[in-house]
Amino acid sequence: MRVGWMSSPIIFSLSEDDNSMRLIYRLEHDLERDHERVSLAQALTLDKTRPLMGLKGTYGLFGSADWWDSIRQGQMPLLFISGVILRAYVAGQDKHQANNMLDLELKDGSVRAVGIYVNDREDVRLFRPGYKASVVYALDELKQQPASDGGVNYSKVALEMAISLQSVI
Repeated sequence: MRVGWMSSPIIFSLSEDDNSMRLIYRLEHDLERDHERVSLAQALTLDKTRPLMGLKGTYGLFGSADWWDSIRQGQMPLLFISGVILRAYVAGQDKHQANNMLDLELKDGSVRAVGIYVNDREDVRLFRPGYKASVVYALDELKQQPASDGGVNYSKVALEMAISLQSVI
């Protein structure tokens, strides 16, 4: 079962001539290894007995060709976050695991906490203060609407993550 087919990264148009950033996470690579994640998400979307649980399926079933096509064609909203790493840390109570969160200082000076996503666990070591990190999320609509603020209730699905190869400060 092939769930992902996007042949090129979508985050910040990384290309061969952009040697300053390294793409370290692609959702499609995760989904190729974890077919059950796709099957479970799709089953929950299609489950009419659970009208408030799971994704709505507005942009296709999670991980399907239609879903990826809606991303590629710009139909599904995307959220891009990029900033300088202030700190990398473990969120949660198990301090024996690798760092899984970052505090990023954005261009406007605000600080945003984001998760660390990698296809190769060894790449977690690349997240260091002073380096730039960028992530792009697909904003996939949830069945349960509206959000608490009255807007659209989304699930943020990390699509890609990149890290600078050297400090930017």
